[in-house]
Amino acid sequence: MTIWHPDPAMLRRPAYLSLADQYARAIGEGHLPAGTRLPPQRKLADDLGLSVQTVSRAYDELIRRGLIVGEVGRGSFVLPAGAENSPPYLAERPGELIDLSILKPVTDRMHVERFREGLHWIADNLTGAAALSFRPNSVLPRHRQIAADWLRRGGIDTAPDCITIADGATSAITTAVMSAVPPGGTLAAAALTHHLLMPLCKYLGLHLEALPIDDDGILPEALDALARKGNLRAVYMQPAAINPMAIMTGENRRAALAEIARRHDLLIVENDMLNQMIVDRPPPMAALAPERTLHINGFTKTTLPGLRIAWLVSPPRLAAGTANRHLVTNWMATPAMVELLSHWILDGTVDQLIEWQREALGIRHRIAREVLGAGAFRAHPQSLHVWLELPPGRDEEEFVAQARQRGVAIASGRAFRLGERDRREAVRIALGSTGTEELRRGLTLVAETLGSNAEPLLPLV
Repeated sequence: MTIWHPDPAMLRRPAYLSLADQYARAIGEGHLPAGTRLPPQRKLADDLGLSVQTVSRAYDELIRRGLIVGEVGRGSFVLPAGAENSPPYLAERPGELIDLSILKPVTDRMHVERFREGLHWIADNLTGAAALSFRPNSVLPRHRQIAADWLRRGGIDTAPDCITIADGATSAITTAVMSAVPPGGTLAAAALTHHLLMPLCKYLGLHLEALPIDDDGILPEALDALARKGNLRAVYMQPAAINPMAIMTGENRRAALAEIARRHDLLIVENDMLNQMIVDRPPPMAALAPERTLHINGFTKTTLPGLRIAWLVSPPRLAAGTANRHLVTNWMATPAMVELLSHWILDGTVDQLIEWQREALGIRHRIAREVLGAGAFRAHPQSLHVWLELPPGRDEEEFVAQARQRGVAIASGRAFRLGERDRREAVRIALGSTGTEELRRGLTLVAETLGSNAEPLLPLV
């Protein structure tokens, strides 16, 4: 089979863009299928008579377009078409399918009643400013102080003016990434990361680099090596069990990553959505490196999904810029929900809901161990999911399809994977999206799929 190669005679000025266009056409026409490794930059530069810098810019442009991914120490690879548009969860829950694909906290009737009571409280206590003002600074100062007091309980000492209140984690992540990395800059993240980070970086025109991980999270030496190449501006981290493998990065590893970020003047975007629900959690990155960490702390995963409020903590030098970026993308958080969160923090409801969630997850993890086997998956006692690595020879996409035919929806590892380095076929199984009996049935169906033949599904005609 002839391997496609760019034609130097077709290069035009600017050469990097012309080279990127050639690769883009070849990928679009199927000459370079998904998973194809591109030539090392120095070799391609020698073959085409170009500088290494020109080839590097061309590869960066292909990363920006979402066509390839770079992997530290391994090279650049063609991405599957449209991979960034495939969510790991079902957009809707059809029929009798047991949905273990979407990451949700455990909920029951109590949460609905609490929410109704909270809305009644809002109706009786909503201030005129919260109902009528368009100016965040006139509505939210008291709430920022309440947030600062809460964060201090978790080891983060920040001024109220450094807190941006957002409508949930997605809004906060978008604001943080925009604040940390300028257009054309590079963001690094673990090889298994938040499924929305990949399309977000593509839409913002950012380069996203995959960092290898072990059982303690991102490898410090990999971050150091990537930072030495230049252009890296920030690293995105999920160190506290919200990451796909439910890894709890230890304090020593966190300190090592903080030291590398400080040495190379990198910013850190820390997604800490499980925050105070984690028992004996290590100090957050915002406590270890407060001068360079944008910290995201929210409540939809620890209390109830309708409480869509998150706090974005910025270093003082970045606080004004972060607030500006939140203004142009979201303007302000919904004042009524901010009022409710603040009220629930002060009256102890948030603490009660977090404790309830912690206990409910303990039951869910016990069910997972009973059905799948104690050593069959990766998890953390307070994680909302388990990460199930598949036996050799099992394809994760086929496995997801086979499980769905049996009546259970789970998430393919592909949605969270930045690159192919050290790839292990795996699926994510959410524990909180159903009742306990339905969870048990769903996990039993997953176990049956594991024990079945790995024969590919035949197309339906």
